[in-house]
Amino acid sequence: EGELRDAIQNFAEKTNFKIQDIYVLDSSKRSTKANAYFTGFGKKKRIVLYDTLIQQLTTEEIVAVLAHEIGHCKHRHTLKNVVISLLSNLLLFFFLGLVLKYDVVAQAAGCSHASFHINLLVFGMLYTPVSMLLGICSNVFSRQFEYQADAFVKTHGNSDDLISALKKISAQALSNLQPHPLSVFFNYSHPTLYQRIIALKS
Repeated sequence: EGELRDAIQNFAEKTNFKIQDIYVLDSSKRSTKANAYFTGFGKKKRIVLYDTLIQQLTTEEIVAVLAHEIGHCKHRHTLKNVVISLLSNLLLFFFLGLVLKYDVVAQAAGCSHASFHINLLVFGMLYTPVSMLLGICSNVFSRQFEYQADAFVKTHGNSDDLISALKKISAQALSNLQPHPLSVFFNYSHPTLYQRIIALKS
């Protein structure tokens, strides 16, 4: 009980977001990483705060970080990510089923007829570029989801607190503040700190 719990509950009520419990995870014994997350489905939402997050951020900044996570829930990003993952896996197993039964695949590897081990090896090589393309698409969607969650924070007037929190978290994590744009496009599931600040201030 106290200021932080009251602030979290007040914001949750303001945004009509049902919270069942709020927990503090004793993570400082294992890591200096500051984090927070939701767990549970439907009305059984639980908030978990790392104690390192509480130590590093102010009450307003913590509420802003949680507002970002609430934004993800409001936009149903978790459900969308599950659907995207299921479709990706469906594509993976569909192609795997095709490749495993064809003799021509094994013949391309120098064997006379289809063999599970040989065809699986060939499939791994053939699927690598497909996997890379799917990964890029997944990152594009993920970055858009982050912008949407940040926009939710901005809508409720907590953008300055979120910017302040992101700066502290990035400093603690020693994040690369100016990665190459191509590196961001291919590898980053989140926009850079600079991109998020620009979007929050725009």
